Amino acid sequence: MSTAPQTEPDTHAPPLRRFIDPAYVPLCENLAQVRERIDALDAQIVALLAERGRYVKDAARFKRDAFQVSAPQRQQQVFDKVRRLAEQTGAYPEVVDACYRAMVAGFIAREQRDHLEMTPIEETP
Repeated sequence: MSTAPQTEPDTHAPPLRRFIDPAYVPLCENLAQVRERIDALDAQIVALLAERGRYVKDAARFKRDAFQVSAPQRQQQVFDKVRRLAEQTGAYPEVVDACYRAMVAGFIAREQRDHLEMTPIEETP
């Protein structure tokens, strides 16, 4: 049995496969259009991550120690919330869960560093 050499797909060619689900509605005519739309979404996602990061940094001001920065109960609330949102919006829950777990771990690591670079505010009697 001969196998063709592995190559990247032709981004302007028509589809090579179709979904069995009759309710599926194609979004693009070729892979180039798909990639163009994904690239546009990536720009929006990165901008939103930057905004989220600014709030994470600000949150460090309200936390006393490393445990409060990691806030395991809050983490679980976020994971539960985004899984529900994924199910409600038709996103893949397992992908949303994996993304958020990685993202939260990264933000916590960054917030821990930010927290160490702060000084406590002196309490006044």
